[in-house]
Amino acid sequence: MENSSRRNFVKTAAAAAMLPLASTATIDSKPKGMKNIFVHQVYFWLKNPNSTADRDKLVEGLKTLTKIKHIKTWHIGIPAGTSRDVIDGSFSISWLNTLKSRAAQDAYQIDPIHLAFVENYKHLWEKVVVYDSVDAPQ
Repeated sequence: MENSSRRNFVKTAAAAAMLPLASTATIDSKPKGMKNIFVHQVYFWLKNPNSTADRDKLVEGLKTLTKIKHIKTWHIGIPAGTSRDVIDGSFSISWLNTLKSRAAQDAYQIDPIHLAFVENYKHLWEKVVVYDSVDAPQ
């Protein structure tokens, strides 16, 4: 009887452990849209694109921006290595963040952390391109 109880416990525990995985798969199986946000995408071309030290320094600087209270989500990236006619993978580092509104983005631009980032790290890049977007009309 003790063996039977132990087996039931193990089966129950295993099933319980798998439950979060099953529910995550279900939740993530359908893409979710992002609505009512301001998307700020920045692409940087380093002056020394082959310098790992310069790349790491810029990433360090971008991480300081994550402390700005107006940012909802953020991502620091590098080119994915994909190759199609429509892909421009010539940039060194990308910075993407989402904010609640245009007003939040305006506040982000003049936040002391952002101003310090530009001042302290601008010597690393030769070119910056910014794409800002909001929800398309429905």
